[in-house]
Amino acid sequence: MAFLFAASISAAYGAKSTNVKVQPPFWWTGMADSHLQLMLHADGIRDAVPTIVYDGVTIDSVARLDSPNYLFLYLNIAQGTKAGKFKVDLKGKGKSFSFAYELQQRDGTQHSTFDASDVLYLIMPDRFANGDASNDVVKSMRFQATVDRKNPNARHGGDLIGISQHLGYIDSLGVTTIWLNPVLENDMPDGSYHGYATTDYYRVDPRLGTNIQYRDLISKAHNRGLKVVMDMIFNHCGSEHEWLRDLPSHDWLNFPEGNVTTNFRLSTVSDPYASHHDLDRSIKGWFVKAMPDLNQNNPHLMRYLIQNSIWWIEFSHIDGIRMDTYPYADIKPMAEWLKAVDKEYPGYNVVGECWFSDAASTAFWQKHSRINRICDTGLTTVMDFPTMLLASKAFTSNTGFSDGLNDVYNRLSLDYLYEDPQHVLTFLDNHDSDRFLKSMPTDLGSWKQAITFLLTSRGIPQVYYGTELLMNGNHSKSDGDVRRDVPGGFAGDTNNEFSAAGRSAIQNEAVDFFSRLANWRKTEGNDVIAKGKLVHFMPTNGLYVYQRSYQGRTVTVIMNGNDKPVTADMSIYSEIMPVGFHSIDVLSDKPVSIDASMTFPARAVFVLPYWQ
Repeated sequence: MAFLFAASISAAYGAKSTNVKVQPPFWWTGMADSHLQLMLHADGIRDAVPTIVYDGVTIDSVARLDSPNYLFLYLNIAQGTKAGKFKVDLKGKGKSFSFAYELQQRDGTQHSTFDASDVLYLIMPDRFANGDASNDVVKSMRFQATVDRKNPNARHGGDLIGISQHLGYIDSLGVTTIWLNPVLENDMPDGSYHGYATTDYYRVDPRLGTNIQYRDLISKAHNRGLKVVMDMIFNHCGSEHEWLRDLPSHDWLNFPEGNVTTNFRLSTVSDPYASHHDLDRSIKGWFVKAMPDLNQNNPHLMRYLIQNSIWWIEFSHIDGIRMDTYPYADIKPMAEWLKAVDKEYPGYNVVGECWFSDAASTAFWQKHSRINRICDTGLTTVMDFPTMLLASKAFTSNTGFSDGLNDVYNRLSLDYLYEDPQHVLTFLDNHDSDRFLKSMPTDLGSWKQAITFLLTSRGIPQVYYGTELLMNGNHSKSDGDVRRDVPGGFAGDTNNEFSAAGRSAIQNEAVDFFSRLANWRKTEGNDVIAKGKLVHFMPTNGLYVYQRSYQGRTVTVIMNGNDKPVTADMSIYSEIMPVGFHSIDVLSDKPVSIDASMTFPARAVFVLPYWQ
């Protein structure tokens, strides 16, 4: 099977190998880093001696590890080397190998990235829309069961074509960036619909589509002005990866015997008193039995991973990377990875999944952190789990004069810990958490306040697919309960929620609210929200007021976090909004004037711009 796949991928990309699997399958001339690692896999290839005759390409070194079936060939590709194919000959004892390798010309595309001017829309491809039923089951893969949409934890058949068919819907919401849960091959016996058990780092899972379809989806998104973020996993692979049947070296995995699970205590990385035992169990233990822990301290493995990320950026033109389980990987090699990416694509944004409940532990992982005494991680953006973990309670508490929004205020008051609060990814929920809504609401007051906060406060907002449709779910029931299908994306659905006609009245109210605010943020309000200074006031009797300001422009947000009206002395807010201040509310298009005393309806929310 390995040989057949090597031949097919080579044919697809022009790296014409004969009896050797070569990764990466091809490369480019004119890269900032002239060095290239080729991982060669074939029976008995380790001791073969390579020869290359091609202007500008020289062999720097050869690495022979424990397995007799791997050879790591390190090349130097000089600046000015012309694109083309060259032959690699390898002579061994009684065995010879040869293959053709291709260097392509870079297409000159300027690679964009994402920042606080964007709104990310997170999609689990298997659950969004099925555009090609013919790939629901792929005969060459281990998992042969058909899709079972009645089982929340089975494969449901969503794919890249399905997402491509609904780009118009995504664009209409006002989001600017699509983040897809992992799309690479997960050839696991249980189907692995979520994508987090990679079995081939250079191949899109054929049940989702092909490498070319992935690139085409990104191209179509770009044509609409949408960016795409790729979800990557360096901490672990899937247990059915071919490495598990033939480890290149004894230290390719941490705890290769597979009987040590992580303790999930990531505080050990920053803990100045942590024992070696606890630290090792944190970052070297396996995430789960089906996800072996990769050893990023192995330089050959780390070089493989670095090149893989660069290959996907160059090949598909993704606009950013989300790195899964970031602190579980080794901190210093991961910092070197980010240096390599930045060398090739200066300013390229990577967001790391740093799941902590407190701001200090999260801020430790951000680039240039002054509280990290181990190393500069180089990680531009971290995920704001502390805000997510309190959001549902803070915005939905029902205690009369609620102090729920005080939790939001207190949370933001700790932003001094971050080197760059605008590069914190803020979200209400995602595929690993409870949905913000645990059930279908009958009133949208608190939901609208949460959405408003998400789209107008500091940081880079991420919304989970279906949030605009009031999707709800509880992770404690099952993972699948928070990863439901979008009605209308699959054959046989009785209603189509991608269309207003297929939605309920309250769902249309939610979609209209979200798209109005997000589209305003994308256009008129973009600079002040993406770059503006934040000033907020301690909630008084449940009234939370904050303002963003940038170059003479301001956006003031007022929200009443109570389930009853509240009367407020507005002189409190005179430093940002004097009595007599007048604006047109973005959310309602109605005029609002600030009086000395004002009464705000239950769960009221206003977004008030002012341009000088």
